[in-house]
Amino acid sequence: MDDRLPAHLEVSGLIRAVDGAGGFATVIARGERNGGTILVVCCARGDNSKLFERMPRPDGTRQWTLSRSQDVENPVEFSEYLQRRQRQDPDLWIVELDIVHAERFIGINPSES
Repeated sequence: MDDRLPAHLEVSGLIRAVDGAGGFATVIARGERNGGTILVVCCARGDNSKLFERMPRPDGTRQWTLSRSQDVENPVEFSEYLQRRQRQDPDLWIVELDIVHAERFIGINPSES
């Protein structure tokens, strides 16, 4: 049996936590209700976006990992990457957390990202 929390519940929890802290969170792409992969875009006031996704580790666990940062010289590239990922995986969830130090909501110390 899979121990993972269904994707829609995890996404809902992230949105509520960010909203409760005074930030803004939204679903950019709605994936498979129970088992879809979740990508989290962290930003503050829409700037300096960072993309996190859970990656498998050798011990079988999965850990949030920074997979892409927005290039201030070419911000469109970040959006294009998200669109490409969404086309490749229709089960994919993309959630944006717009609040200072958004990484903390997925358990990452902002100074480490």
